[in-house]
Amino acid sequence: MILAGGTGSRLHPLTRITNKHLLPIFDRPMISYAIEALVRAGLPELMLVTGGIHAGEFFRLLGNGHEYGVDRLLYAYQEKPGGIAEALGLAQRFVGGDKVVVMLADNVFERSLGPVVSAFRGQKAGARILLSRVEEASHLRHLGVAELRDGKRLAGIVEKPEDPPSALAVTGVYLYDATVWDVLPHLQPSGRGELEITDVNNHFIREGTMEYDVIEGFWGDAGESIEAYYAVNDFVRAHGANKD
Repeated sequence: MILAGGTGSRLHPLTRITNKHLLPIFDRPMISYAIEALVRAGLPELMLVTGGIHAGEFFRLLGNGHEYGVDRLLYAYQEKPGGIAEALGLAQRFVGGDKVVVMLADNVFERSLGPVVSAFRGQKAGARILLSRVEEASHLRHLGVAELRDGKRLAGIVEKPEDPPSALAVTGVYLYDATVWDVLPHLQPSGRGELEITDVNNHFIREGTMEYDVIEGFWGDAGESIEAYYAVNDFVRAHGANKD
């Protein structure tokens, strides 16, 4: 499942006339990197969730997805910015009782997601998240950060902490089994009126069924800011992405 909604306000004015996930990263649209990452990880059946006035542009770009290696591509429309967890709920009929991998389309990785997906396939139950090491405390204060117990076990995820509990940032890749559909109906909107994916993840942590991986190599959130967008562009131009 690829989430490509949002207003893109942090990339304004670049997003005044298009969805941010259609902006170029090096030589192709941003959305293509998320598709490539999932297809190369062995996930050729995808649902893309978007919204806003530019939703139709994804269909014009991607069509049935075959050009991108997708066997089956479905689309869902999020009528208002209700949060990542709300968007996830749109995929319930698509996923059914299977496991699901959720990826935010503005996340770009140097290395393949294959090992993470493989590990989740072998996980008996629960959820899994992908972390990335970020050394700058000033950057961590703008991210979700993992809190570890005894330096290893997940104790929780803290959003935008003033005093980051670790150097492990939560990336935009989340993996869930079918019990996630029982969690979503009980979420309460946050102060910004959205259903937060951090609340979903902290539920699995409290249940003791959340595992994690720390990704090697570069990770960038191209939608975080104008500066981050160009930093991702520069890295991909020089080094590429989704490499095995």
